[in-house]
Amino acid sequence: MYLPPALTIESPVISVSELNRRARQLLEQNFPLTWISGEVSNFTAAASGHWYFSLKDGLAQVRCAMFRHKNQYLDWQPRNGDQIEVRALVTLYEPRGEYQLGVENIRRAGLGVLYEAYAKLKTRLENEGLFDEAGKNPLPAFPKQIGIVTSPAAAALRDVITTLRRRMPSIPLILYPTPVQGEGAAAKIAEAIRTAAKRHECDVLIVCRGGGSIEDLWAFNEEAVARAIHACPIPVVSGVGHETDITICDFVADRRAPTPTAAAELASPNRTDLLRRLETAHGRLSRRLRQKLEQQMQQVDYLSRRLIHPGERLNARLTHLSHLGQRLNNTADRALAEKGWRLQKLVHRLATAKPDVTAHEAQQRELTQRLKHSLAHQMQGHQTALQRLQSSLAHLNPQSVLERGFSMVRSPDGKIVRDSAGIALDETLSITFARGNANARVISKGGDQ
Repeated sequence: MYLPPALTIESPVISVSELNRRARQLLEQNFPLTWISGEVSNFTAAASGHWYFSLKDGLAQVRCAMFRHKNQYLDWQPRNGDQIEVRALVTLYEPRGEYQLGVENIRRAGLGVLYEAYAKLKTRLENEGLFDEAGKNPLPAFPKQIGIVTSPAAAALRDVITTLRRRMPSIPLILYPTPVQGEGAAAKIAEAIRTAAKRHECDVLIVCRGGGSIEDLWAFNEEAVARAIHACPIPVVSGVGHETDITICDFVADRRAPTPTAAAELASPNRTDLLRRLETAHGRLSRRLRQKLEQQMQQVDYLSRRLIHPGERLNARLTHLSHLGQRLNNTADRALAEKGWRLQKLVHRLATAKPDVTAHEAQQRELTQRLKHSLAHQMQGHQTALQRLQSSLAHLNPQSVLERGFSMVRSPDGKIVRDSAGIALDETLSITFARGNANARVISKGGDQ
């Protein structure tokens, strides 16, 4: 329909930034995360840690950006000329209006095919029931012999042997040698597993190898290996690669270990733990036996008490009564002791509330001691004076004079004669000597000297 110029309907005018914003939204809404393959060119690792490069094939190229918080989880960095596959979101860099890919993840080209084959086989085998836990064999707690399926030159074999020798050196080991990577490795690994199953020399079988790329580990993703493990009547422990490596072998095996060393630990008991458990069990058994014996002894004592003579039972009652009396006495003693402690506390409280009797008593004791010393000193002085008087009195004692050879004369009336004038001739005198006495008659007398 034709409209005159004055009636023409014009669309609204938008800015360049609005145009780019709408174009970005249109791209992001219509192109979800997609895996895209190509060759790396113009690769640049910015100082910020972000990666910028172009992804191209024989006919076209597209700019790509992978930011640091995404690429920090990769353990490798692309180089110009590398064939890669990127999982990216189609977007548009608005400030410059450039169409580009916002890269979420990167993998080397070819791995996508391997991953696809891995996923298909895993799904098919899982649907067939090869991964069911109900069909898996339990590992023996105490294997008599352990088999190892790996390469004789593999470092994983040394790790497994070292671990088994450390944990349980008495268990014999049998190696079923086989290549673990390269062309035909899967068929040879499957044949080694079938040989171990046919010979049935082992109680548990370890299938292992060290870590590597997905190509290195691909033999353990082959259907032949998976079916050989599933058909093996011997419990199989898978220890392929490192902890992050997961193969089809891990899903089919009876137990999966993150490393070959861990597989050896799963397949073997720990001698140290067993000795510790044995010691614990021995102690527990000893305690149970001792408890059982004590119970039987108590039962015997109970039965023997039922057969006690009445006199012994009476004695037991008396003994029990004595124990009760002792307990009563102990209770009374404790009560008395508590009263004593309480009295001491009251005395202490009284002592804090009254004058210092102790100090006065100490002073009194000191004064008493001083009085005793003073009395003793005075008594000593009196004794000394008394001894001097006794000595003087001893000199004046008539007996002492008589001992020196003198004698004492008495008149008939008993008076001591001190002067010859006081006696008469023919008068009988009494003479006392130091020992004994005599009578004498005066026949003469002399005058004064």
